[in-house]
Amino acid sequence: MASTDYEFRTVWRVAGTVSEVKNILGDAMSLPQWWPSVYLSVRPLSAGNPDGTGRAADLHTKGWLPYTLRWTLTVTEPITDSGFAINAQGDLNGTGKWTFVQDGPEVIITYDWRVNAAKPLLRRLSWLLRPVFSANHHWAMARGEESLALELRRRRSPDRPGSIPPPPGPTFARWVRGRQ
Repeated sequence: MASTDYEFRTVWRVAGTVSEVKNILGDAMSLPQWWPSVYLSVRPLSAGNPDGTGRAADLHTKGWLPYTLRWTLTVTEPITDSGFAINAQGDLNGTGKWTFVQDGPEVIITYDWRVNAAKPLLRRLSWLLRPVFSANHHWAMARGEESLALELRRRRSPDRPGSIPPPPGPTFARWVRGRQ
């Protein structure tokens, strides 16, 4: 594995149904609303097929660290109650696979992310800062689990919008706003 190659497996457990989780995670356009700490903006490129394959969007993302990534997400496997897969092209190149398993009142969500860092900053510094870049990914995914749990609660309580706290926002927000 090259110093710019990264492999991550993330497991989340949230209260909900696989159908609810599929509908949220399968809708890239809603990512900035419910996961704003990571997804700064999404621009649709292709509506894709009825099963979701071919759906594509340009993403502007970040983690805890004060840099951003621009990449294109394309759905490569149908969006189903068991999960779906994506392809990434841009500052990150590789594949991601979401899997969903109902476990009583909760859903176990697994994300396998295999990417190569193509952004010049990441390529040049991966050999030295690999643990920091990996920690940045883990921070972003922890915010995702927290934000997804909040979004599931929010969607179940549309008559009480103020009763659910907002999802965590991006770090270095002032710096990011100036560079979008």
